[in-house]
Amino acid sequence: MDGLVRISGFGFIKRLLGGHTVEVQHVQTAHGSRMLVVDDSPTICAVLGKMLGQDGYHVLKATDGPSAIELARSEPPALIFLDVVMPGMNGFSVLRALRHDPLTRDIPIIMISGNQQATEQFYLQRCGADDFMKKPFDRDDVYERVGRLVASGRLPARQPTAETHTLLSALSAESLDGIPDIAMPDAGGLGGTAALPEAPLAMRRTG
Repeated sequence: MDGLVRISGFGFIKRLLGGHTVEVQHVQTAHGSRMLVVDDSPTICAVLGKMLGQDGYHVLKATDGPSAIELARSEPPALIFLDVVMPGMNGFSVLRALRHDPLTRDIPIIMISGNQQATEQFYLQRCGADDFMKKPFDRDDVYERVGRLVASGRLPARQPTAETHTLLSALSAESLDGIPDIAMPDAGGLGGTAALPEAPLAMRRTG
Protein backbone atom coordinates (compact mmCIF):
# COMPACT_ATOMS: atom_id res chain seq x y z
CA MET A 1 0.00 0.00 0.00
CA ASP A 2 1.13 3.57 -0.56
CA GLY A 3 0.00 5.06 2.73
CA LEU A 4 -3.46 6.24 1.70
CA VAL A 5 -5.29 8.05 4.48
CA ARG A 6 -8.87 9.35 4.20
CA ILE A 7 -9.28 12.65 6.04
CA SER A 8 -12.96 12.60 6.97
CA GLY A 9 -14.98 15.74 6.27
CA PHE A 10 -12.31 17.77 4.48
CA GLY A 11 -13.02 16.65 0.94
CA PHE A 12 -9.54 15.42 0.05
CA ILE A 13 -7.36 12.34 0.34
CA LYS A 14 -3.89 12.56 1.83
CA ARG A 15 -1.50 10.20 0.02
CA LEU A 16 1.98 9.50 1.31
CA LEU A 17 4.41 8.85 -1.53
CA GLY A 18 8.14 8.52 -1.04
CA GLY A 19 8.01 10.34 2.28
CA HIS A 20 6.10 13.28 0.80
CA THR A 21 2.49 14.12 1.53
CA VAL A 22 0.38 14.81 -1.54
CA GLU A 23 -3.20 16.03 -1.24
CA VAL A 24 -5.43 14.39 -3.85
CA GLN A 25 -8.86 15.91 -4.37
CA HIS A 26 -11.71 13.78 -3.12
CA VAL A 27 -14.75 14.89 -5.10
CA GLN A 28 -18.10 14.48 -3.34
CA THR A 29 -21.69 15.14 -4.30
CA ALA A 30 -24.14 17.04 -2.10
CA HIS A 31 -24.08 16.17 1.61
CA GLY A 32 -27.04 14.03 2.62
CA SER A 33 -27.73 12.86 -0.94
CA ARG A 34 -29.81 9.70 -1.03
CA MET A 35 -27.91 6.63 -2.32
CA LEU A 36 -29.62 3.34 -3.18
CA VAL A 37 -27.55 0.16 -2.82
CA VAL A 38 -29.02 -2.91 -4.54
CA ASP A 39 -27.38 -6.28 -3.91
CA ASP A 40 -28.65 -9.68 -2.78
CA SER A 41 -25.58 -9.96 -0.53
CA PRO A 42 -26.16 -8.49 2.95
CA THR A 43 -22.38 -8.16 3.26
CA ILE A 44 -22.05 -6.00 0.15
CA CYS A 45 -25.01 -3.88 1.26
CA ALA A 46 -23.46 -3.38 4.70
CA VAL A 47 -19.95 -2.58 3.45
CA LEU A 48 -21.03 -0.23 0.66
CA GLY A 49 -23.57 1.37 2.97
CA LYS A 50 -20.83 2.03 5.52
CA MET A 51 -18.56 3.60 2.90
CA LEU A 52 -21.28 5.91 1.64
CA GLY A 53 -22.54 6.77 5.12
CA GLN A 54 -19.06 7.76 6.23
CA ASP A 55 -18.91 10.14 3.28
CA GLY A 56 -22.05 11.94 4.43
CA TYR A 57 -24.74 10.26 2.31
CA HIS A 58 -28.13 8.86 3.30
CA VAL A 59 -28.21 5.18 2.31
CA LEU A 60 -31.19 3.08 1.22
CA LYS A 61 -30.80 -0.65 0.61
CA ALA A 62 -32.64 -3.28 -1.41
CA THR A 63 -31.80 -6.97 -1.78
CA ASP A 64 -33.85 -7.75 -4.89
CA GLY A 65 -34.91 -6.15 -8.16
CA PRO A 66 -38.60 -5.43 -7.49
CA SER A 67 -37.81 -3.80 -4.13
CA ALA A 68 -35.12 -1.68 -5.79
CA ILE A 69 -37.52 -0.41 -8.45
CA GLU A 70 -40.17 0.40 -5.85
CA LEU A 71 -37.66 2.30 -3.68
CA ALA A 72 -36.29 4.20 -6.68
CA ARG A 73 -39.83 5.30 -7.55
CA SER A 74 -41.03 6.15 -4.03
CA GLU A 75 -37.81 7.70 -2.69
CA PRO A 76 -35.81 8.75 -5.77
CA PRO A 77 -32.09 8.55 -5.00
CA ALA A 78 -29.33 10.75 -6.37
CA LEU A 79 -27.38 7.62 -7.36
CA ILE A 80 -27.96 3.86 -7.55
CA PHE A 81 -25.35 1.13 -7.05
CA LEU A 82 -26.87 -1.93 -8.73
CA ASP A 83 -25.58 -5.51 -8.64
CA VAL A 84 -25.65 -7.37 -11.94
CA VAL A 85 -26.17 -10.97 -10.83
CA MET A 86 -29.13 -11.41 -8.49
CA PRO A 87 -31.70 -14.20 -8.15
CA GLY A 88 -35.03 -13.62 -9.83
CA MET A 89 -34.93 -10.21 -11.48
CA ASN A 90 -31.27 -9.60 -12.34
CA GLY A 91 -29.48 -6.28 -12.61
CA PHE A 92 -29.88 -6.07 -16.39
CA SER A 93 -33.66 -6.27 -16.06
CA VAL A 94 -33.70 -3.72 -13.25
CA LEU A 95 -31.54 -1.34 -15.28
CA ARG A 96 -33.85 -1.61 -18.30
CA ALA A 97 -36.94 -1.05 -16.13
CA LEU A 98 -35.44 2.03 -14.48
CA ARG A 99 -34.36 3.51 -17.81
CA HIS A 100 -37.86 3.06 -19.29
CA ASP A 101 -39.66 4.67 -16.34
CA PRO A 102 -40.06 8.48 -16.56
CA LEU A 103 -39.69 8.69 -12.77
CA THR A 104 -36.30 6.96 -12.69
CA ARG A 105 -34.79 7.13 -16.18
CA ASP A 106 -32.44 10.04 -15.39
CA ILE A 107 -30.98 8.63 -12.15
CA PRO A 108 -27.24 7.85 -12.47
CA ILE A 109 -26.58 4.12 -12.09
CA ILE A 110 -23.31 2.35 -11.28
CA MET A 111 -23.40 -1.39 -11.91
CA ILE A 112 -21.35 -3.71 -9.70
CA SER A 113 -20.35 -7.32 -10.31
CA GLY A 114 -17.71 -9.92 -9.54
CA ASN A 115 -17.67 -10.86 -13.22
CA GLN A 116 -15.03 -8.87 -15.07
CA GLN A 117 -15.86 -9.92 -18.63
CA ALA A 118 -15.50 -7.07 -21.11
CA THR A 119 -18.71 -8.18 -22.83
CA GLU A 120 -20.62 -7.55 -19.60
CA GLN A 121 -19.37 -3.99 -19.35
CA PHE A 122 -20.20 -3.40 -23.01
CA TYR A 123 -23.74 -4.69 -22.50
CA LEU A 124 -24.22 -2.48 -19.42
CA GLN A 125 -23.17 0.59 -21.37
CA ARG A 126 -25.59 -0.34 -24.14
CA CYS A 127 -28.39 -0.56 -21.56
CA GLY A 128 -27.65 2.87 -20.14
CA ALA A 129 -25.44 2.31 -17.11
CA ASP A 130 -23.25 5.29 -16.17
CA ASP A 131 -20.32 3.27 -14.84
CA PHE A 132 -19.17 -0.19 -13.78
CA MET A 133 -17.40 -1.26 -10.59
CA LYS A 134 -15.99 -4.74 -10.15
CA LYS A 135 -15.88 -6.73 -6.92
CA PRO A 136 -13.90 -6.72 -4.73
CA PHE A 137 -13.84 -2.95 -4.29
CA ASP A 138 -12.77 -0.54 -1.57
CA ARG A 139 -13.80 2.99 -0.60
CA ASP A 140 -11.38 4.55 -3.11
CA ASP A 141 -13.17 2.73 -5.95
CA VAL A 142 -16.50 4.04 -4.68
CA TYR A 143 -15.26 7.62 -4.26
CA GLU A 144 -13.67 7.54 -7.73
CA ARG A 145 -16.99 6.59 -9.37
CA VAL A 146 -18.88 9.31 -7.52
CA GLY A 147 -16.18 11.79 -8.51
CA ARG A 148 -16.53 10.86 -12.18
CA LEU A 149 -20.25 11.54 -12.09
CA VAL A 150 -19.68 14.90 -10.41
CA ALA A 151 -17.02 15.80 -12.99
CA SER A 152 -19.35 14.88 -15.86
CA GLY A 153 -22.22 16.91 -14.44
CA ARG A 154 -24.43 13.91 -13.66
CA LEU A 155 -24.21 14.76 -9.93
CA PRO A 156 -23.85 18.19 -8.28
CA ALA A 157 -20.61 18.96 -6.47
CA ARG A 158 -20.64 19.28 -2.70
CA GLN A 159 -20.36 22.86 -1.52
CA PRO A 160 -17.35 23.65 0.74
CA THR A 161 -19.70 24.98 3.43
CA ALA A 162 -21.77 21.79 3.60
CA GLU A 163 -22.02 20.01 6.93
CA THR A 164 -19.33 17.42 7.42
CA HIS A 165 -20.90 15.11 9.99
CA THR A 166 -21.88 11.66 8.75
CA LEU A 167 -25.27 9.98 8.72
CA LEU A 168 -24.43 6.91 10.76
CA SER A 169 -26.44 7.62 13.89
CA ALA A 170 -28.47 4.46 13.35
CA LEU A 171 -25.34 2.34 13.78
CA SER A 172 -23.16 2.18 16.87
CA ALA A 173 -19.38 2.48 16.64
CA GLU A 174 -19.16 -1.19 17.62
CA SER A 175 -21.46 -2.16 14.76
CA LEU A 176 -19.41 -0.16 12.26
CA ASP A 177 -16.17 -1.71 13.48
CA GLY A 178 -17.64 -5.09 12.60
CA ILE A 179 -18.17 -4.10 8.96
CA PRO A 180 -15.07 -4.59 6.77
CA ASP A 181 -13.67 -1.82 4.56
CA ILE A 182 -13.37 -3.95 1.41
CA ALA A 183 -16.43 -5.42 -0.31
CA MET A 184 -15.78 -9.03 -1.33
CA PRO A 185 -18.24 -11.23 -3.27
CA ASP A 186 -19.91 -13.84 -1.07
CA ALA A 187 -18.12 -17.17 -1.40
CA GLY A 188 -20.17 -19.40 -3.67
CA GLY A 189 -22.92 -16.78 -3.87
CA LEU A 190 -24.60 -15.29 -6.89
CA GLY A 191 -22.68 -12.07 -6.47
CA GLY A 192 -19.36 -13.71 -7.36
CA THR A 193 -18.41 -15.40 -10.59
CA ALA A 194 -21.79 -16.77 -11.51
CA ALA A 195 -22.64 -17.08 -15.17
CA LEU A 196 -23.96 -14.00 -16.87
CA PRO A 197 -27.54 -13.74 -18.07
CA GLU A 198 -27.69 -14.49 -21.76
CA ALA A 199 -27.29 -11.39 -23.93
CA PRO A 200 -30.08 -10.42 -26.33
CA LEU A 201 -29.97 -11.84 -29.85
CA ALA A 202 -28.96 -8.46 -31.23
CA MET A 203 -25.66 -8.66 -29.36
CA ARG A 204 -24.67 -12.19 -30.43
CA ARG A 205 -22.25 -12.77 -33.25
CA THR A 206 -23.89 -14.17 -36.32
CA GLY A 207 -22.56 -16.16 -39.23
